[in-house]
Amino acid sequence: MPKRISLVPIFVLLSLWSVAPPAQSQALLPYTLQLDAKELEQQGLSLTQDAVQLARFQEYEMAMKRAQLATQLAPKNYQTWFLLGSLYVQTEKLDQGIEALQKAQSLEPKEPGILFALGSARFQKGDYNAAVSNLQAGLKIKPDVPEALFDLGNAYYKLTQFQQAIAQYQKAIKKDAKFWPAINNIGLVKYETGDVATAIQNWQRASSMDDKAAEPRLATAVALYAKGDRAKGLALGETAIKLDNRYADLKFLKENLWGDRLLRDTKTFLELPKIKETLANSQGQPPQSGVSQ
Repeated sequence: MPKRISLVPIFVLLSLWSVAPPAQSQALLPYTLQLDAKELEQQGLSLTQDAVQLARFQEYEMAMKRAQLATQLAPKNYQTWFLLGSLYVQTEKLDQGIEALQKAQSLEPKEPGILFALGSARFQKGDYNAAVSNLQAGLKIKPDVPEALFDLGNAYYKLTQFQQAIAQYQKAIKKDAKFWPAINNIGLVKYETGDVATAIQNWQRASSMDDKAAEPRLATAVALYAKGDRAKGLALGETAIKLDNRYADLKFLKENLWGDRLLRDTKTFLELPKIKETLANSQGQPPQSGVSQ
């Protein structure tokens, strides 16, 4: 998955909206512009609907323009600021995203989605303690969101609080048994703490849930090769790279929370002639992996 912490903003953006359409849908404002505050707010909420639809198709710049106008038309409605902040975070404009989300929170302090999105933004800025605080606050209000539990686990992982990280991943899996990224990340923690056998078990389990998931396959390949099962490791590594060659980039792996020990072993693995050949042959091919965002 390209950005682990991006799970919550997408979830928030596309699943928490239930804005009622204006009573009389209008493509343009009336010529006289004699609108009262309620009519202006309805126009703003209509724009948020348009922005959400555009975001579904990843038309983020167009969505953002509508969201910005929506905040001007309905500045006291938390949903417009919530949407705008989520779009900013999605497009990595983190400071602007945090500012807009804080505005939304001031208008609706107990909306869990805002807290989840704030946690996402602060994680991406590297402020892991603040991310933990926001995510915990959101989960106190809405405790059954596997994506938020996963993100909380990632924040604990970055703080090297490994037991807390695993506990959150396990909660996410309990809520959604097919949520393989959490299983995958338990493997990441286990490998860094020296429990290679359990790491492999988790990666194999994650791989069995998605036949196009490159990440757990490559991690398994590296671990197998490092512990001496070289033929199996090489074969599985070739499969993983053919699925998605982005995972042959150490920087990309670090962004995906691969730890120092696994990165060190992966560096050795990627320098093998057979793996280099596979990577060269896969260049220019679109990724096939079933990544979660």
